[in-house]
Order: sequence, then structure tokens, then C-alpha cells
Amino acid sequence: MAKKKKFYTVWKGKRPGIYTTWEECKEAISGYKGAQYKSFPSLKAAQDAYNDSYEIHKGTKKDSKGLTPQQLLKIGSPNYHSISVDAASSGNPGVMEYQGVDTKTGKKLFRQGPFVEGTNNIGEFLAIVHGLAFLKERRSNRLIYSDSRTAISWVRRKSCNTQLKETEKNKPLFDLIRRAVSWLKSNSYSTPIVKWETKAWGEIPADFGRK
Repeated sequence: MAKKKKFYTVWKGKRPGIYTTWEECKEAISGYKGAQYKSFPSLKAAQDAYNDSYEIHKGTKKDSKGLTPQQLLKIGSPNYHSISVDAASSGNPGVMEYQGVDTKTGKKLFRQGPFVEGTNNIGEFLAIVHGLAFLKERRSNRLIYSDSRTAISWVRRKSCNTQLKETEKNKPLFDLIRRAVSWLKSNSYSTPIVKWETKAWGEIPADFGRK
């Protein structure tokens, strides 16, 4: 019987991400103290897990939406002295927009789009950068919540690592991406960017509700 293929999620390591072979995963975690990783039976399960906290999946045999009381206690509650950002894309690529809201009240703070051709990850990236600029302009000490681990990593690397190619159709969006990257490279900020724990807290308050 052929051995079932596994996919590997690395939350903490030399190169966090999704890997399709154990050899690649091992290389990404080898020598890294406190590496966090786990195997999954499908690529989608590995990708979904990457957007969760490692604590949700650690020590569980199955990827389940149900969390134990111990897991919930460890994750804790959201910090409502914050703003939440999210994006929505009808297709990948497709029409995309993003927004930021007050986490506690849901009051809309900013919204951009729709852009005729974008991806959800691009929208999540732009939403975080917009949030950083929004809070810095107001000298606010609130934090930012995003439910996209991918977008958070792009912001920290100061690079929008999209595979989408620039065309005349999406040039306005790429102009905005360039502005966002330039802002990250020319501005300092102390705003914490925190992963929203969807499985523990429900959908992020900035969610567009189109699932």
C-alpha cells in the first residue's frame, strides 16, 4: 500500500510556512530552538492550520474546530483596545476590497476598494499597512488584529510576496502595493500586529460576512 502523502506546517522555525515533504520541513526547523511544526493529511488542512495558533493544534490527533477548555484558557480573550482588519476577494484573483474597524464596537475606520483584480492576501497585507499608518497618524497605542498569518509575515518582511502579475488592469492596485511597501521601509512603528484566533473567538470583527 502506498504511503499517504503528508503536508507540513511550520509556525516557528528558520523559514515558517507550508511544506510538501518531510525533507523540506526538516530543513526549515533543523537547529531552531523551540520550533513549532505539525503534519496534516491535506494541503488545505496545513494552510488552514498556518492561520491558526500552534496551541490549537499542538498535541491533537485531528484537526478539529472544537477547542478544549485548556486551549481556550491558554489563548485567552481578545484585547479590545485594538483595531481589526480584513479583506474579501470574489475569486483569486478577483474583485477585492479591505477594511479596518474598531474591534469592540465594529465601527468602520477605513475601507478601500473595490479593486478589479486582486487577491485576498494582497488585501490583508494592504489592510495591515493602512492600519499601521492610521494608528501612527493618530499617535494611538492600540494594537492591530489580522486573521492572516501570511499577510502578517509579509508586513514584517516589508514585502508583498504575491504571485499575481502586474497588468494594465490591476496597475492601480500595484501602485498601492508599492506605496505600502515604501511606507513600511521609511517608517518606524511600535504597533503590535497580532493574529486573531478565529477558532477561539469567532470571525474577526472586520470580516465582510461573505463566507
